[in-house]
Amino acid sequence: MTVISTADLAWRKSRRCEATTCVEVASIGPAVGVRNSTDPDVHLEFSGTAWTAFVAGLDRTRTGRPAE
Repeated sequence: MTVISTADLAWRKSRRCEATTCVEVASIGPAVGVRNSTDPDVHLEFSGTAWTAFVAGLDRTRTGRPAE
């Protein structure tokens, strides 16, 4: 397992962030890191392809379009 310091990453908060509970994302090389703002020391990491598919799925759900 490789340990990556996430302290210097540019984490971006969701636009749908509530007062103290936010999802944050950051680019980690070719991957995307996702974390909960209340626990910034722990993050999940996804490939760029997996993240793109996830976001596309959210968009389809929001707009009511069927899966491709």
